Amino acid sequence: MRKLLSGAHEAIGQTPMVNLSRLVKEYGVKGRIYAKLEYLNPGFSKKDRIALQIIEEAEKNGELHRGQPVVELTSGNTGTGLAIVCAVKGYKFIAVMSKGNSPERARMMRALGAQVVLIDQAPESPIGQVSGMDLALVEKEAIKIVKEQNAFRADQFHHIGNVHSHEYHTGEEMWEQCDGDIDAYLDFVGTAGTFIGCAKTLKRHKSDIRCYVVEPETASFLAGKPVSNPNHKIQGGGYCMELGFIEKELVSSYLSITNEEAIQMARSLAKTEGVFAGFSSGANVAAAIKLLSGAERNNSIALTINDSGLKYLSTDLYDA
Repeated sequence: MRKLLSGAHEAIGQTPMVNLSRLVKEYGVKGRIYAKLEYLNPGFSKKDRIALQIIEEAEKNGELHRGQPVVELTSGNTGTGLAIVCAVKGYKFIAVMSKGNSPERARMMRALGAQVVLIDQAPESPIGQVSGMDLALVEKEAIKIVKEQNAFRADQFHHIGNVHSHEYHTGEEMWEQCDGDIDAYLDFVGTAGTFIGCAKTLKRHKSDIRCYVVEPETASFLAGKPVSNPNHKIQGGGYCMELGFIEKELVSSYLSITNEEAIQMARSLAKTEGVFAGFSSGANVAAAIKLLSGAERNNSIALTINDSGLKYLSTDLYDA
C-alpha cells in the first residue's frame, strides 16, 4: 500500500493489471489478455501519466517556469491529466479541444480549474467524430494562444516526456505485473506515445515480443491503406497524420477495427468483466480477440484500458 501522498498527482501510475479470462472464454478463443486498468488513474485515463511526465521534465530542464501558463490541444484525456497536475503545482492551464469530443471531458477539465477553449469542427466532419482536419483547427488555435500568453506548450505529439512516461513506467509495470508472460502487445494509436514507450521497454526485456498498432478500419493511415472515411467514432486516435514518435522497426504488424467492433467490445467488457471503458479500449480488446483467433493463438497479449466509460455517457457507446 502506498504511503500518504502529498497530492493527487502522486496517485498517477501503478495501476492494476487484470487477466480478462471471462471475456476470452465468452468469445471462445485460446490465450490470455492482460489488461492494464489505466482508467483508475485520478483523471480516469492513461494520459495522466504523460501530463505528469511532460510537466516534470519541463520543470527540470527549464522549459517551464513558475507562473507560466500551460497550453495544450486535447481530445480531453491529456487535458484532464494536465488540469490535475497544473492544479496541484499551481500553473494556469488552458485546454484547446474540438467540439467533436464528448462534452463530459470539457466539463471535467473546467471543474478541475482549467480554461477550456472549444473549436468548431471542420464543415465536412460529422458531429462527435473528430478527424485530422478537426485536429488541425485545434492546433492552429493552440499555437495562437501560446504566442499570445507566452505559455509553455505541453506538446503531446512531440514532447518526448510522452514516450518516457510509458517507457519508464507503464511498460515496466506491465512486465513486472505479468511476471514476463507477454508474447504480444498492442495499442490503438493516438500520439503513439503509449505504443512506442511500452514497445521499447517490453522489447528490452524480451526482444521477440510482437507489437501491433491498432487503427480504425476506415482510417488505417499508418498501415499505408487508403483512407475511406477519416470520420470514425473511436475518439482519441486514428487521426490520419504522420506521427513523430512512430519507429516503424518496433511495429510487427497493423490491425484494423470497425466502429461497431469497438463499441460491441466496450459493452462486452462492462458486462463480462466489470470494466467500464471507452471506445479505444474496446478497440484494443477487439484487436486482441482477433489475434487470439489467429496469429497469437494460445499466447499472452498485454494492452491498456485507456479511459473510463464515464467520459462517453453523452455518446451512443452505452445506449444499448
